[in-house]
Amino acid sequence: MATEKEDIRALTKVQLRDFFEQQGEKAFRGNQVYEWLWQKSAHTFDDMTNISKQTRQMLEDHFVINHIEVDNMQRSQDGTVKNAVRLHDGLIVESVLIPTATRTTACVSSQVGCSLDCKFCATARLKRMRNLNPDEIYDQVVAIDKESRLYHNRPLSNIVFMGMGEPLMNYNNVIKAIDKITSVEGLAMSPKRITVSTSGVPKMIKKMADDEVKFNLAVSLHSAIDEVRTAIMPFNKTFPLKDLREALEYWYAKTKRKISYEYVVWKGINDTQKDIDALVKFCKYVPSKVNIIEYNPIDDGEFQQAANQTLENYINSLEKNRIVVNVRRSRGKDIDAACGQLANKT
Repeated sequence: MATEKEDIRALTKVQLRDFFEQQGEKAFRGNQVYEWLWQKSAHTFDDMTNISKQTRQMLEDHFVINHIEVDNMQRSQDGTVKNAVRLHDGLIVESVLIPTATRTTACVSSQVGCSLDCKFCATARLKRMRNLNPDEIYDQVVAIDKESRLYHNRPLSNIVFMGMGEPLMNYNNVIKAIDKITSVEGLAMSPKRITVSTSGVPKMIKKMADDEVKFNLAVSLHSAIDEVRTAIMPFNKTFPLKDLREALEYWYAKTKRKISYEYVVWKGINDTQKDIDALVKFCKYVPSKVNIIEYNPIDDGEFQQAANQTLENYINSLEKNRIVVNVRRSRGKDIDAACGQLANKT
């Protein structure tokens, strides 16, 4: 019975060097292969043109490269690109290229489906099928970088972990992917251009602080009142705002980096002065800024964008309290690539 081949990208550079030595080859071949796998993103062993045919065949006999494939690409009228990414086992995730006048941002997925149960998000309606491996996360970034160069004539400038899945529920693989993305042996991107967005898992936020990560933290907040937040994000019952606040205070004490709160305002849910006052109070615990995000319907009508006046009330109250606030207009709505819409049509 044939044994399943190992994915070669699960090996470290040291393990690759050891493998070549065990095969009676020079260890430096491991360095060459490692460069092909990460810096050059080789899809097949035949792509490795500075390695002999015999050596490539040996690699083929022992390993596979479980590379992603962009199964379907959609381009929005505003320049946004959505990729349906097919994984080696046939499962699909989605990632998005978001262009502006000054930057291009990759919004990448970390899980197939999601571990959490936010009622306003299309992805949350899919059960979590599995975590993505570090190379599958890395490959999404490589694919979007190519699209950025092709369609916008510049390399990718930023990455946000705001696609499908809760990144902190796949912590180890997300960290390994970011290590590769920021390494000079990978894509050499600055960690300051990477943001990990979480719905708020206190224990893991503290772990990030202890691990002295260099990337940015965003929290999908949407309400600073426990009853309201639990109604729209039921996991808040397990991770209440008190615990989230404590974890964020710990994060700031360790890292001295301010937090971004992602916040959608819905009609009849979090559109009162009480909701505004609660957010202002929560923002004062830790240095932070607020991104108010335009809501994108997922077809059932339960959640509706609040009136413009309500948004103005939020903005005025936050600015009056010297809290930085930005309003994020959604992009890619015509291809269901906007916030909360990923997996809407799959």
